[in-house]
Amino acid sequence: MHLIALRQVRYADSKSILTAYSLEGGILSLLVAGGATREAARRRALLMPLGLVEAVVHQRPGRDIHPMSQLQPSVALHGVYSHPMKQAVALFLGELLASVLRDSHQPDAQLYEYLKSSILVLDALEPQRLPNYCICFLYGLGRALGIEPDVASWRPGRVFDMVDGTFRSTPPLHSSWLPAEESRFVALLGRITFANMHHFRLSSQSRSQVLDQMLAFYSMHVAPLTSLHSLDILRVL
Repeated sequence: MHLIALRQVRYADSKSILTAYSLEGGILSLLVAGGATREAARRRALLMPLGLVEAVVHQRPGRDIHPMSQLQPSVALHGVYSHPMKQAVALFLGELLASVLRDSHQPDAQLYEYLKSSILVLDALEPQRLPNYCICFLYGLGRALGIEPDVASWRPGRVFDMVDGTFRSTPPLHSSWLPAEESRFVALLGRITFANMHHFRLSSQSRSQVLDQMLAFYSMHVAPLTSLHSLDILRVL
């Protein structure tokens, strides 16, 4: 199977559970042997967040956690793991994707390819273009998941209704909406790509606010994202 490593949690003294997204079967929980051997250290290096690997997964009927073998890298992410900020981004996105994709148990080749191509962009990205990467990634992920805002409904002065993902001429009755200026930026994000994201000029405070709004939008439409431990690390860096 082709796997994207997302998050590991300790299962026992010598084992952990890896959450991974696969091309062939969607989200999987995989048993990973630990230890202090050279092979265990190799596995840990390969299965860091966003690691792109191939393995034989031994799926057993009625089991939620599957053993794997013959673990090999499919792409070596030297750029991600040699840069502290990129490592923080990988940790954050791995944790986020483990939550967002937790019910994605069917193959989705288009989603897998989006994730893989985005990871390769991160690996090769020049450091000065990194600050807006997470915002661009999350917008593209929303498009892949079918929750992209309806930017065609934007007009100057309209507000963004976060519940139904459209722009309105008057605020909705609920409290989950953005004022006109913030709504304008949501509409502008419809044009963001990894090639042009560095042209979106944001202060650190504004970028943090946009990220919080995007996470709130995901929490409404996909899965709760209120307790991402890696988010604080990302803000500090």
